[in-house]
Amino acid sequence: MNTFKVKDLPLDDRPREKLILRGAQSLSDAELLAILLRTGTKGRSVINIAYDLINKSGNLAVLSAKTHSSLKQLNGIGKDKAACLVAAFEISRRIQYQAKWFSDKKISSPADIADLFIPMLRDELKENFLLVCLNSANRVIKYEKISTGNLNSSVVHPREIFKAAVENSSAGIILVHNHPSGNPEPSSEDIAVTKKMVEAGKILDIPVYDHLIIAGNSFTSFVERRLL
Repeated sequence: MNTFKVKDLPLDDRPREKLILRGAQSLSDAELLAILLRTGTKGRSVINIAYDLINKSGNLAVLSAKTHSSLKQLNGIGKDKAACLVAAFEISRRIQYQAKWFSDKKISSPADIADLFIPMLRDELKENFLLVCLNSANRVIKYEKISTGNLNSSVVHPREIFKAAVENSSAGIILVHNHPSGNPEPSSEDIAVTKKMVEAGKILDIPVYDHLIIAGNSFTSFVERRLL
C-alpha cells in the first residue's frame, strides 16, 4: 500500500471530514479506526496503520478482543493509541450490553423502572426529566432525556413528550425525573404537569402509565400514591 498523508487527500475524503459530511456509515472499518488513532508515524499515515490493523486481525471483532498490552506491541501502535482503541471498544461493548438489558426488561411494576433509572439519576446535581417509551408488551423501546434544569427546576411540556412518544411508536409511556434535593415527595408543580401529560395522552391514545420521582436511592410512584 502506498504511504500518504491524510492531509494530502481531498478534504471530503479525509476520514474525519467524511464522517461529518456523509455520516459514520460511509466510512470503512479502517477509516473509523484512523479517526480513533488520530495520527500516523514517521513514514506511515494513520490510514496505512489502520488498514494494517484490520488486515492482521481479520476484522474489528477480533481486534476488539485484544488487550492493551498486545495492542501496543503492534507496528505503529504505542501505549497511547492502544489505550484509545481499548476505550473505544469498551464503550461499544457497554452500549450493546445496556441496550440489550433495557430491551429485555419487561416492566411489571414501578420498582422495575426504578431499578433501571436510580443508578443513572441518584447522583445527578441537576433535575432531569426523562421519557420512557414502552411497546405493547410493556418492554422499554427507548428512553430520552427531554429536559435538564437547575435544582428542582426542570421544565417540560406535553408537546415535547408526545412528539418523542409518537416518533418512537410508543404504546404507552412512563415519566421519570429526579429530585437532586433528595426529597422524593412530589411538588404541586409535579402533580400539575403530570395531569397535563395524562390528558394529552388520552387525546393521542398514548397512555401515561406512571410518573416516578427518583431521590437518591429511593423513589415515589404516582401510581402507588394514587396521584395518577
